[in-house]
Amino acid sequence: MAKKASIPLPAIELREFRSVEEIDSGIAKLERRIRDLKDLDVRTSFLANTGAQAVVTSDVRATIREIFGPNSPEFHEHKFIELWDSALASIYMSDDDMIVSIDRGRTKAIGILNGLINRLREKQEDLGAGTNPAPSTYFDRLNLHPRILDVSRDLFIDGHPWEAVFAAAKALVNYVKERSGRHDLDGAPLMRTVFSRSDPMLAFNDLKDQTDHDEQEGTMHLFEGAVLAIRNPGGHTFPEGPEQRAIEYISLLSLLAYRVQEAKRRKTP
Repeated sequence: MAKKASIPLPAIELREFRSVEEIDSGIAKLERRIRDLKDLDVRTSFLANTGAQAVVTSDVRATIREIFGPNSPEFHEHKFIELWDSALASIYMSDDDMIVSIDRGRTKAIGILNGLINRLREKQEDLGAGTNPAPSTYFDRLNLHPRILDVSRDLFIDGHPWEAVFAAAKALVNYVKERSGRHDLDGAPLMRTVFSRSDPMLAFNDLKDQTDHDEQEGTMHLFEGAVLAIRNPGGHTFPEGPEQRAIEYISLLSLLAYRVQEAKRRKTP
């Protein structure tokens, strides 16, 4: 009986990065996965079987594959990464022991991702030696709000800074709708209603005195201006300009997103 021909395994291929900005993008994605791991509620995920642990694990594997390539040594080594400490594995483990094991696996996964980030930074130093840093190389140092970073980072790095600004502006509007529950409103009317001086749905302070009300109204106008001057023009033709100006717009939108996150909810629609 003839033997079946064996299928050769794909050759290991090192990923060749073409620019410092391309490496920046990979670092940002790995940092997002680290945030996902840190934010994971291990106890709830395990006891309630929410599936959150499986989603985070899948995202980590997919991100390593995307950044380094399916045949890379990095993906070959970590394609089966798990949030689990196999050294503690036992069929007699209690729920608490299982949670401890998952949490240790989570810590190990974060260490692996930080190691991959350091590897990318070494490549970045080699690639960018002797060059002046472009605005995009310090994009991630701004600590942008995740809602803004997630929609703007890749567009910016791919050479579309003003599309990144428009995407960030839309993300801000959607975040206000989500936190306030006012999906029936949009644009400036949304901002005037949600952040009203006298009866806001989301308040930036305790509204105890004139100063508090002034801050509430002034911040409301910032949100209103972001819609009128950034989001609305971006839906048609946004003025072109240097990358630095685009970053400044995105930074402003990020600041407003953090204000939305910090605002106190006073009533439901």
